Amino acid sequence: MVRINSVSAAQIVACIAFVVSVAPAQTLRVCADPDYLPYSNRAGQGFENKIAEAVAKALGKRLEYNWASYREHGGFEEFLARTLDSGKCDTVMDIPYGSRAERTTAPYYVSSYVFVFKTAAKYDIKSMDSPLLQHVKMGFEADTPPETALKMRGLILRATAFHVGDQPGTSPSVVLEAVRSGRVDVMIAWEPAIGYFLDQYPDLEIVPVPNTRTLGSPEQYSFPMSMGVRESDKELEQQLNQVIASHKDEFKAILTSCGVKHFAPALGIAGL
Repeated sequence: MVRINSVSAAQIVACIAFVVSVAPAQTLRVCADPDYLPYSNRAGQGFENKIAEAVAKALGKRLEYNWASYREHGGFEEFLARTLDSGKCDTVMDIPYGSRAERTTAPYYVSSYVFVFKTAAKYDIKSMDSPLLQHVKMGFEADTPPETALKMRGLILRATAFHVGDQPGTSPSVVLEAVRSGRVDVMIAWEPAIGYFLDQYPDLEIVPVPNTRTLGSPEQYSFPMSMGVRESDKELEQQLNQVIASHKDEFKAILTSCGVKHFAPALGIAGL
């Protein structure tokens, strides 16, 4: 004969409370680089970190990182394959809107490549076709739209390539230092990468590179930026879209505090 001990209602409630207390909280698993300011680092100082914190709080989830370098062999796409696509995390905070690599949310900011030069030079630069660019020392980051533009205009042989995006430990501020030192006269850089450091270079000026050009087919230098999830994860995409729609002012404040300029009017994207 098996004896079944009676259990009081109070004991049942206590057991349920214990199970709830030890059950793991829902998490927002984010893929990020551990050492690539101004994007992210382990100390949480980058704008991707701060956006992730805001998103996790809005969703009522605990934030958890999967750390992996953007700047290893294969670049950002290989990073996505090793992290997001392999299921080690659920989202990335900063990916071009409409990327074919992943499903993207609605954009939450738009920024641009910019010309960087010494304010004292008083350069009149309005586009990639400005005549001045035929006579100055140019700098650019390798494997970016500006590199293609310089090749199209026969300027590439007089320009210096910088490889910040594939050299771990190298700060984007090196491109600003190249202008300050006179190594180059005009640098073309992705503004979110350098805006964080511009306060340290008050002698430099930036001018957005417009998407249109005088001759030939259109070229894109301004990009709407989104969060990315796996192609199959429509539910998380919808949740993130709701957060983006309801926290625009908070996100803008975060980006501004991290030196990221906003060039939304250039693309005419509603709501940004």
